[in-house]
Amino acid sequence: MNQKQLDKLRNNKGFIAALDQSGGSTPKALRLYGIGEDKYSSEEEMFDLVHKMRTRIIKSPSFSGEKILAAILFKITMNSKIDGKYTPDFLWEEKNVVPILKVDEGLAEEENGVKLMKEMKSIDELLENAKERNIFGTKMRSVIYSYNEEGIKAVVKQQFDYAKKIANAGFVPIIEPEVDIHAEEKEKIEKFLHEIMIEELKKLGEKTYVMFKMTLPEVPNLYDDFNDFPNVVRVVALSGGYSREESNRRLKENRRMVASFSRALTEGLQNDMTEEEFDRLLGESVESIYDASSNK
Repeated sequence: MNQKQLDKLRNNKGFIAALDQSGGSTPKALRLYGIGEDKYSSEEEMFDLVHKMRTRIIKSPSFSGEKILAAILFKITMNSKIDGKYTPDFLWEEKNVVPILKVDEGLAEEENGVKLMKEMKSIDELLENAKERNIFGTKMRSVIYSYNEEGIKAVVKQQFDYAKKIANAGFVPIIEPEVDIHAEEKEKIEKFLHEIMIEELKKLGEKTYVMFKMTLPEVPNLYDDFNDFPNVVRVVALSGGYSREESNRRLKENRRMVASFSRALTEGLQNDMTEEEFDRLLGESVESIYDASSNK
């Protein structure tokens, strides 16, 4: 584990940029960026286009370690290069941004009101690849849609089981049990989720470092006590479909929680913008999210 990167994530002001759209979410990300599906005819062309989009974001003067703590990458991005360097090395060496890797293989079918992660059949191989690419941590996502205690417990158990395996391999895992922002009993779900996660957190060893990525809660500061555990590096928030304005408003209500936004970060960026327009809009986005993350 890179101690400088650990110290930065634990102690510095800033937020995490989520640039980890995978196969399922890439077409939507490109569409929002102004590139329709008629612009590519294969998965290879699609991923090439999205890497160009991410490269443009990362190389922008507005994207730097002064306000961005880390960036979450997709496997293909991790193994692609920017100016001759693998993306994780470019992030850390040129931008002072910690590289994190999305490791889950997508969501399983909904059962008991939740979508667990698909079994990670290639996790050992992926972690070896991540080690070669100087990745610091990982991220994995499940989704909770309705109040079902059995389903919520299954999400938490799966997340923590994988987190222990990942931590044992030398990485800091981000545990992400997303609560759908449209869930009818969102507040009730979050209260029960918090209780179950605290139980699991108490079982972790003090040197098993973890991070948490949580949906912005209905009750502000619900997850604040996670920060009191010495092995919790950071608690971050996902935007989950809220606009940037609404995400920032909610984030400001939560102590010791910083952003890890994807759509809210790139909202409004377009492929046909000039570099000046692109950098200005990204800069405004970075500034607003940094401000919401620093109000602690």
